[in-house]
Amino acid sequence: MKVGCVKEIKKNEFRAGMTPCNVRSYIQEGHQVYLERDAGVGSGFFTKEYEDAGAVILDSAEDVWNESDMIIKVEEPLEEEFKYFRKGLILYAYLHLAANRPLTDAMIESSMSGVAYETLTERNGTLPLLAPMSQIAGRLSIQEGAKYLEKPLGGLGVITPGVSGALRANVMILGGGVVGSNALKIAAGIGAKVSILDLNLDRLARLDDIYGNRIQTLYSSQAAIEETVSAADLVIGAVLIPGKATPKLIKRSYLYAMRPNSVIVDVAVNQGGCCETTKVTYHDNPTYVVCGVIHYCVGNMPGAVPRTSTVALTNATLSYGLQIADKGLKRACQDNLVIYSAVNTFGGVCTCRNVCVGFGLNHIQPEVIL
Repeated sequence: MKVGCVKEIKKNEFRAGMTPCNVRSYIQEGHQVYLERDAGVGSGFFTKEYEDAGAVILDSAEDVWNESDMIIKVEEPLEEEFKYFRKGLILYAYLHLAANRPLTDAMIESSMSGVAYETLTERNGTLPLLAPMSQIAGRLSIQEGAKYLEKPLGGLGVITPGVSGALRANVMILGGGVVGSNALKIAAGIGAKVSILDLNLDRLARLDDIYGNRIQTLYSSQAAIEETVSAADLVIGAVLIPGKATPKLIKRSYLYAMRPNSVIVDVAVNQGGCCETTKVTYHDNPTYVVCGVIHYCVGNMPGAVPRTSTVALTNATLSYGLQIADKGLKRACQDNLVIYSAVNTFGGVCTCRNVCVGFGLNHIQPEVIL
């Protein structure tokens, strides 16, 4: 198969879809790899490294798109890339279709196949291609939130762990999955006063076992969310329903009860966000203020640490990508239903049930592909 990797064009996105080691792995399996020049520079991987690994370097993204049977990216294509979509092309990347109707429509109309990192589900229910970025985003959420609590950046002027004789910051984490548990690890580790909310009581029990009385676990009822938000200095939105738009659990009205200059970091922004006041921001202008509360809603948080993110992401995506390249998408899905779980568009229809329900689209049955 002809496998391509283009430079990311999303604002302040420095990650790359492939490393030189990935290139070598595809070539060892008999595939060709086409790479846009400087596609990996933002992550510290230079063109010569890819050339030495065996990639064919092309000067334009258009050439890579046109030459390739499968494009491997990090972020979803932007509107200016829609013109490259065509029947038979496989796109292997984060797609986040539930929050992006124009991209969904463009992929369906082109009859291309979209394989979404964020919906690939292993047999044990885990999301292995979302997990590494969720780990990074969860840890960064506390780092960024603590920074914006500083007065020079508009915050309350408190240090998150507190000091002797002064209160610790109140940190609320909404969601106890991979993002939430990694945010918790950092927040509890630096000594913040942390409450974490989730609907899964078994998950809360496990967190209680790990952290004991260092944290407060709460069942995520709407009343508990409202009460905990009002007392929080820093709120982390870490809610995820795979392939589905995030429910707006933090209402705009709740913000009026928060102290002015407190902070919300909505990590769920790529799926629409879990706060009614969430909108996408970028690393060069990451915050805005609503109801006196600072909002940090960067859609590609792991892009701030691209070297770490690229290595972690491509370590996870490689094995599934090789299966698709070796067998073709249809056969790979037949042999491994885990890969089928990542297929969001195929043959001109939407194949992800949650995306279909959200947009009122017809859902193709698995046997049509399998």
